[in-house]
Amino acid sequence: MTRVFIYDTTLRDGSQGEGVNFSLQDKLLLTRRLDDLGVDFIEGGYPLSNPKDFEYFQAVRELPLKRAEVVAFGMTRRKNSAPETDTCLKALLDARTSHVTIVGKTWDFHVTEVLNATLAENVKMIADSIAFCKSQGREVFYDAEHFFDGYKANPAYAIETLKAAESAGAAVVILCDTNGGTMPEAVAAAVADVKSKLKCEVGIHCHNDCELAVANTLSAVRAGASQVQGTMNGIGERCGNVDLVSVVANLAIKYRRDVLVPGSLGRLTEASRYVYELANMNFRPGQPFVGQSAFAHKGGMHTHAVAKNPNSYEHIDPVVVGNERRVLVSELSGQSTILTKTAKYAVANDKAVMGKILTAVQDLEYAGYEFEAAEGSFDILVKKAAGLYTPWFERVAYRVNIEQGAGGPVTEATVKLRVAGATAHTVSEGDGPVNALDAALRKALLPHFPRLDELQLVDYKVRVVNAKAGTAARVRVVIECRDGTAVWGTVGVSENIIEASWIALADAIEFKLFKDQEDAADGRPGGA
Repeated sequence: MTRVFIYDTTLRDGSQGEGVNFSLQDKLLLTRRLDDLGVDFIEGGYPLSNPKDFEYFQAVRELPLKRAEVVAFGMTRRKNSAPETDTCLKALLDARTSHVTIVGKTWDFHVTEVLNATLAENVKMIADSIAFCKSQGREVFYDAEHFFDGYKANPAYAIETLKAAESAGAAVVILCDTNGGTMPEAVAAAVADVKSKLKCEVGIHCHNDCELAVANTLSAVRAGASQVQGTMNGIGERCGNVDLVSVVANLAIKYRRDVLVPGSLGRLTEASRYVYELANMNFRPGQPFVGQSAFAHKGGMHTHAVAKNPNSYEHIDPVVVGNERRVLVSELSGQSTILTKTAKYAVANDKAVMGKILTAVQDLEYAGYEFEAAEGSFDILVKKAAGLYTPWFERVAYRVNIEQGAGGPVTEATVKLRVAGATAHTVSEGDGPVNALDAALRKALLPHFPRLDELQLVDYKVRVVNAKAGTAARVRVVIECRDGTAVWGTVGVSENIIEASWIALADAIEFKLFKDQEDAADGRPGGA
């Protein structure tokens, strides 16, 4: 298996994406996680650009990294200056990393129009900078910025800049599709040409402006590139960088290349979601390999086939990349979907119950319900259809009152329930109607079900179902909850947003109570 080295630039190039901002602590945490994943090189940033990056290179020395080499990034010396006195190169050396990456100009247009330098001076800037860092004991990678645009405009000059980098001691010359506009066949041809003219290793660095960064990167590797630069989840400036998650998975699974370390593929999904959390970004459900929808099946024909053999609609086993198969319940569902989702209730041979469940799902979704993200509500629906449902509490009445006080609006909820043969009547204040209702419900139920204290509401979404009805439209409320062992969603639909919230909230609480009951019966942790 041919080795492909993975160079992660999430901490620098990735942080240039809109809305992405890593604290110093975030950068150190992510460095540890990338090292655990088996990344070969971690580009920490440009030590001269800001105090945070400077501090990072001081702090990262204390991390007990297992395999990854931390790399400092910088530019070639300024024109008309000596490398020994150049502030950028000095900052690179002061970072005290074993490897440094130097970016330089390859496109003659950039040399003359942006640097305002001569073509010969630019070549000398590249060679001087690399040779100086090499003389100081650093391993040097050279990022050939705008290589593919430069190669297209003036191939002889583009190759000349690469040869200058190689002659000066660059260990790897990285070809950058900085504008992200090159097609895969052009990438492959250019990489093959460079490989025929250079003796050093060649790398690839692609941006995603044409949605081709992964394709271009794979094309480059097949043409001989041995180092891949990119970011986790493809975050980065404009349309982002190449997504290392997809690149690693494709290289390892489809092309049988040696990447990262043994066992790392199974942690790809976890690592991807960790980066999203750290960057305070929403997960991308349809992200290949690691997205929540990457192995989700909804159509009845699909779910029927997957139930027989997952290979029928899955190109790999999701477990290989640490993901999981999901069978979604909707009005498109067929009997096979219901069979899959109700296996634990052993109702597969009861056609009347199965038909009742499917009809209920279709009718409710016609009314605006959606069970794809509300498996808690679906579980309760199945219990009701199968005659296995006994309510844990019954609502007698509730009232929500909002008053405008001197300090702002104050919300108060009153709840009257019948629970365990008695009537509970509670009042609570909250930050809003749902928060107040939740507090009042818990106050009434906690004396009977103390494990409800574990229940946390982690997300609340509202969507208008029939917008043409204006302010009288039905709304769908989806609530996501978790306890110490599971995460589940519930749904409610009504013309009244408070009533829709109540339905979803009541389902969430009942699902938790049923779950604890089943865990206790099975002897699992978390049972009542």
